Amino acid sequence: MSEKSVDLHKELKNYFGFNKFKGLQEQVIKSLIDGNDTFVIMPTGGGKSLCYQLPALIKEGTAIVVSPLIALMKNQVDAIRGISANRGIAHVLNSSLNKTEVAQVKSDIENGITKLLYVAPESLIKEEYIDFLKNQEISFVAIDEAHCISEWGHDFRPEYRNLRTIIEKIDKVPIIGLTATATEKVQEDILKTLGMSDAKTFKASFNRPNLFYDVRPKTANVNSDIIRFIRLHMNKSGIIYCLSRKKVEEVAQVLQVNGIKAVPYHAGLDAKTRSRHQDMFLMEEVDVVVATIAFGMGIDKPDVRFVIHHDIPKSLESYYQETGRAGRDGGEGYCLAYYSYKDIEKLEKFLSGKPIAEQEIGNALLQEVVGYAETSMSRRKYLLHYFGEDFDEVNGLGANMDDNVVNPKKKHEAKDDLKLLLEVVTKSNEKYKSKEVVNTLTGKVNALLKSHKTDERPFFGSGAKRDGKYWMALIRQALVAGFIRKEIEQYGVVKITEAGKNYIKNPTTFLMTEDHKYDENDEAAIITNTKSSGAAADETLVKLLKDLQKSVAKKNGVPPYAVFQELSLDDMALKYPITIDELKNIYGVGEGKARKFGKPFIDLISKYVEENDIIRPDDFIVKSTGVNSGLKLYIIQNTDRKLPLEDIAKSKGLEFNELIEEMQRIVYSGTKINIDYSIDELLDEDQQEEIFEYFMEAENDSIQNALDEFDGDYDEEELRLMRIKFISQVAN
Repeated sequence: MSEKSVDLHKELKNYFGFNKFKGLQEQVIKSLIDGNDTFVIMPTGGGKSLCYQLPALIKEGTAIVVSPLIALMKNQVDAIRGISANRGIAHVLNSSLNKTEVAQVKSDIENGITKLLYVAPESLIKEEYIDFLKNQEISFVAIDEAHCISEWGHDFRPEYRNLRTIIEKIDKVPIIGLTATATEKVQEDILKTLGMSDAKTFKASFNRPNLFYDVRPKTANVNSDIIRFIRLHMNKSGIIYCLSRKKVEEVAQVLQVNGIKAVPYHAGLDAKTRSRHQDMFLMEEVDVVVATIAFGMGIDKPDVRFVIHHDIPKSLESYYQETGRAGRDGGEGYCLAYYSYKDIEKLEKFLSGKPIAEQEIGNALLQEVVGYAETSMSRRKYLLHYFGEDFDEVNGLGANMDDNVVNPKKKHEAKDDLKLLLEVVTKSNEKYKSKEVVNTLTGKVNALLKSHKTDERPFFGSGAKRDGKYWMALIRQALVAGFIRKEIEQYGVVKITEAGKNYIKNPTTFLMTEDHKYDENDEAAIITNTKSSGAAADETLVKLLKDLQKSVAKKNGVPPYAVFQELSLDDMALKYPITIDELKNIYGVGEGKARKFGKPFIDLISKYVEENDIIRPDDFIVKSTGVNSGLKLYIIQNTDRKLPLEDIAKSKGLEFNELIEEMQRIVYSGTKINIDYSIDELLDEDQQEEIFEYFMEAENDSIQNALDEFDGDYDEEELRLMRIKFISQVAN
């Protein structure tokens, strides 16, 4: 039977037991069997692997599959061996094999037994393998995770760049490139590098309608929120992604201490442990894997019910691919990400040590992540637009499946502002990226604008009545609406589209959604968005608690926020603590504060619960692993010894602002700390008194408000240290 006359449905049933193909699979397979170079962009769960596995089983010879991860290869080889009586039908060729095993692989290929040979790009470079494969019948080469070729891809691997040269040395055979995520820029890069400009391209929809997207502000009690979320999804499988190994270990430990079956997974664990933890997850001996991004590529577990990003990822491609591991069976999939601009700053700092070109790429990708996290428009629409796909947010599949749609933000008419934005892009000759467009509108001069004399043009500063954040939000919404686009070649340069040119001539109504406001300066200003998880503070109880807060404050001669912060009151109205022990688990309440002010609060809550027949959540008490208690003790002991604060920070590997945050946590939870010796070096007695009096009379403890009030007399660090002294003295 010739390959041309193959009955694909019969072969599909024969090898895999399926009655029909999924999405674009059949067209892709026909293209490859006909000998065409083929390029496939198909989201996770779309059935990419079958696109090369079935043709490999049908065609004469051995197909080479280039894959970046050993774990991924092992999984796929095991799966193929499961459908054949002959173990040699699929093999891996990588650094994990010994000489005897390599000899067996070669023998099976020579004897025509092996249909699929999985290789790592690093192995394919070896001359001995190239020389061997040159003399074998190769059916085609499949390059999985093809985005690794592109520096603009989220997982760039330099070895992938040389694949075309190596393949040509082996044989002139068709190539199939496959990826689950690729922006237009990455697609262009892949095709160019693989020399496949005439490849037949198949692009499936990136829309996963069964996934719910939710982004919440990341606060100090993020672990409590995660535990609460997991307990609402008890006995369901989930993955939690963190950016560092240290954080993976820490979160896994907190979950375990709180009775959740969880294991860590990262490259710092030995291969045996990683493999065991992966198997425990697949076999459902544990519910949750806490992992770095190394986990999940090619893990074919269809019923992962939630994916949580403890730390926001470095690119939207990473985010899309990682969230795509939820709900691959078409069932429920909840994608929850915690966002804090501080995490973005950490990633930017990490990039600063890299070569300039890499920094530019990394920062451009990070800004897209910021846009996604901070936007108030449909997240699905934003995400799909990023991958070059339009989405109807009213009638599209999955239209109501994200926090911004379920909990819509305010909109306002922005017709005039949009027209101004588009005019500025045009008049500045479409040569700037978003940041420079915003600087032009707000009238902020920098070297680049000066070099083009943009600061001398009449439109410079024409949008100064609005701030930079507003214009950045409008740029994001204008992009998605199709009035402007970002240039592919000069990545990020904003160009006007035909629709944009028409809009300038004939502006119509444009309702702009107001973006979330994330205050980067003051963590206390970030309120956990619990609405989207179905949990919200009891407003009646909040009001009663606020009245009590004021009367307790008056009695003690301190400002209300020095008794308990607003966030703490919200948390009490969510969890209804009725004992001092329970109160200690409320956000921002430690033992000292619970003892000093707690009694009237738990009495009030107790009475309220009884009178209103409230069913209290019994799942909120989050046990601590004790990781931070050691640091707390260290800080208290060494400030008592009057050790310089810089030395305390350095000895614990903390940035100075991180030490200030730790000290804030200590005093806000009710423990005294004495840093007078440090403040005395910075501020004289009169200055300290002036700041002290300000905090005594202020409505809240916001540092930004204090900075505005003093208008440059004191810097942020001085005010933060004085706030610590103030809370320690008057509230603890």
